[in-house]
Amino acid sequence: MTTRERAYAKASNQRAAQYTEMWIVGSPEDLAVMIQAATRTGRLVYVSAPHQMGGDDTRHRRYLRLRSN
Repeated sequence: MTTRERAYAKASNQRAAQYTEMWIVGSPEDLAVMIQAATRTGRLVYVSAPHQMGGDDTRHRRYLRLRSN
């Protein structure tokens, strides 16, 4: 591995460590409360549109990216 490749890998790891990414699943009301809490703390970076789970399941899932610090 060259010095340039090592520096790039280290920078990529540092950027990745700044965020926590997750899928959350729940009722639309529960998801709204979680997203509002993340917004108020300033940790919310990105939230996806809600996707229904499918079938008879009435829950939704959303992708979140939160700041780790």
